[in-house]
Amino acid sequence: MQIRVARPGDAQAIAKIYAPIVRDSIISFESVIPDGEEMATRIETTLARFPWLVAEEDSRLLGYAYAGAHRARDAYRWACDVSVYVDAAARRRGLGRQLYSALFDCLIAQGLGQAYAGIALPNPASVRLHESLGFKPIGIYWGVGFKQGAWHDVGWWGRPLQELGSAPAEPVAFAEYRRRRP
Repeated sequence: MQIRVARPGDAQAIAKIYAPIVRDSIISFESVIPDGEEMATRIETTLARFPWLVAEEDSRLLGYAYAGAHRARDAYRWACDVSVYVDAAARRRGLGRQLYSALFDCLIAQGLGQAYAGIALPNPASVRLHESLGFKPIGIYWGVGFKQGAWHDVGWWGRPLQELGSAPAEPVAFAEYRRRRP
């Protein structure tokens, strides 16, 4: 198994992993399943500023993880939101942990200091994963999303990536980070 940067050509496989999460669960608050074209756009847009990684084995995508802006205002630029999704047939193999570890390495190298994850509740498996990786609960948005005929809460967890100090260097966009790597 290898972890690598996603490409727009991975979009169909990513959409296939994500579709049952949208259709059959409350894990995602999306109600329309994005197709491959939409996923390709999301990948390209994300990779300009943040990493999007995939786990691949025998030319088959098993999961993916990506980061995005925590909030739009400038003072938040050292923080990000993170997500990980693993194909149902590949779960319980540690792929989520491996994807997140690789993602965190990229985010640290880019100069980011904090990662946040929103988890639609209940989702004990996701809570266990995040807490095992050092995320601490921050709070809950009560009844914030309506899906599958009911209101659902979203819990927020945060994790420091690194100490940035009182005069942090500007974070580096992921596209620039990739150009600088040997």
